[in-house]
Amino acid sequence: MHSPAPSIARAAAWMAGWLTLMVVIAVAGREATRELSVFQIMLMRSTLGMAMLWPLVHAAGGLAAVRTTRLRQHTVRNAVHYAAQYGWFVALTLIPLAHVVSIEFTMPIWSAALAVLFLGERMSGLKWLAVLLGLVGVAVIVRPHAGEVNLGQIIALVSALGFAVSVVLVKSLTRTDAAVTISFWMLVVQSAIGLVPALWVWQWPSVQVWGWVVVVAFCGTYSHYCFARAMQHADATVVVPMDFLRVPLTALVGWLMYAEGLDLFTVLGIALILAANLLNLVRLPAGGWRVGRKA
Repeated sequence: MHSPAPSIARAAAWMAGWLTLMVVIAVAGREATRELSVFQIMLMRSTLGMAMLWPLVHAAGGLAAVRTTRLRQHTVRNAVHYAAQYGWFVALTLIPLAHVVSIEFTMPIWSAALAVLFLGERMSGLKWLAVLLGLVGVAVIVRPHAGEVNLGQIIALVSALGFAVSVVLVKSLTRTDAAVTISFWMLVVQSAIGLVPALWVWQWPSVQVWGWVVVVAFCGTYSHYCFARAMQHADATVVVPMDFLRVPLTALVGWLMYAEGLDLFTVLGIALILAANLLNLVRLPAGGWRVGRKA
C-alpha cells in the first residue's frame, strides 16, 4: 500500500473530524445507557457501523479492498479496544463526562512510550513538553476530585491503558493497511466478540433510544476512520497530543447539557491543554532538539 506523504495539516484536519465525533458519541452513549446494556450498545454500534461503512468500502473496490495479511494484529487490536471501549462506556454512567475524558488522557503518556519502544518513533523535546503540559492540564481539571477515587475513575484509567495499546497497534497497521481496511476489521472483529454477551442481555430499544444508538454507530464508525487517516499523515507522537482538545470540548458539552461543573480548575486545565496542542504543532528544523541529544 502506498503511504500518503507526511502532513501535519492533513493530520490535524482528520483529527478535527475525530474530535467532533468523539464528543458527540460521549453524549449519545450516556443517553443510550439509560435504557440499554453497554454490551448491547456496542454490538449495535458495530453491526450498524458495517452498513454505514459500506459506501467507503465500495468506493475503495469492495471486499477485495479490505483484504489483509495481518488478521492476527487486527484481532488483537480490536480485542483490546473492545475491552477499553466497554470500560469507557461504563465510566460514562458513573462519573462526569469531563472526568471520564480527562482520566482517559493518561493514555498519551502510555502511547508515546509504546510508540517509541515498538514503532521506532522519535520524541523531540518539544513533543515531550507538549505531552507533559497536556497531562498537567488534565490533572488540574481532575484535581478537585483527586481525593475521591472511585470505581468509575479506576475503570476509566484501565481503559486509558487499553486505548494506548490500541493506538500503537493502529499506527503499526497503517503501514500496510488503508484506513477503510482498519475500520472494516474493527467492526467485524468487535461484532464477533460482542455477539454472545449482547444477546444475553438483549432488549428492544425504544424509538428515542434507537436514535441515540444510530448516532453512536455513526460516530463510532467514522471517528476511527478519521483517526486512522490522521495516523497515515503523521506519527502517533504528533497525532495523539492533538486529541487533548477533547477534554475542554467535553467539559463544555457536560456543562451545557448536564450542568456539570466548569470551574476555575477546569478553565485553567483547558488553557494548559490548548497551549500543549499549539506547542505540539511547532515544527523543528532538521536536526532540532531531541531527547537525549545535546543542543
